[in-house]
Amino acid sequence: MYLKKIYNILNKLSPFELQEPWDNSGLQVGTMSDDIKQVYLSLDVDSSLLDEVKNNSLIVTHHPLIFKGLKSLNTSVHPSKLIKKMIKKDISLIAMHTNFDTTHLNKYVACEVLGYKDITCKGHVCYFDTNCSFDELILHVKNSLGLKIIRSTGEQKQIKKCALTTGSGGDLIDQVDADCFLSGDFKYHQALEAKENNLNLLDIGHFESECHFSACLHKNLINFPLKAIITNSKNPFRYN
Repeated sequence: MYLKKIYNILNKLSPFELQEPWDNSGLQVGTMSDDIKQVYLSLDVDSSLLDEVKNNSLIVTHHPLIFKGLKSLNTSVHPSKLIKKMIKKDISLIAMHTNFDTTHLNKYVACEVLGYKDITCKGHVCYFDTNCSFDELILHVKNSLGLKIIRSTGEQKQIKKCALTTGSGGDLIDQVDADCFLSGDFKYHQALEAKENNLNLLDIGHFESECHFSACLHKNLINFPLKAIITNSKNPFRYN
């Protein structure tokens, strides 16, 4: 199947035009005329994945490999060394990042992973009712996401309404209208801001909240003409 047909299917599922201005979702490596033999779904691209992927394949990732303009292709360092490897194996790459957050991933994590219903989505933030204590919420989130530890701020004992943004949502704190905000990569000054504004925070991790991308996309490609293979993305961090 030609890449253009696959691209159009993905674009219909989650329009690339919905991505943020700073984002770089869409076709990153390859041409629309590439004849694709196999499709792989992954959170990221790394060397180990490229060793496994067959020639003439397409990788659909959540995170773009190329974010900023490349001034040179030094193939000894990231990301150029991965691009070189992809070109050698005729591997194409499409990224579905902030557009897929908005249309699918946030809701999927809230519903399918955390188990909440009646989700309301507003841009990159989804809302749901909890009506439980803060301690109960923390325990539920840790168990659902398989987290050994979780960073939190706030002192509210009863949480009636939660907001969630997968990945890194700290810049959205001033837009959140809820008792508790679940996201990853919260910075120190963002925690102070939230605390002063009586907004509880749960840092659910960037990888931990987005590693469900492949399963989420795969669920929406059940009738896809080509079989898509879910790959096991690896967290670059270790917790000692």
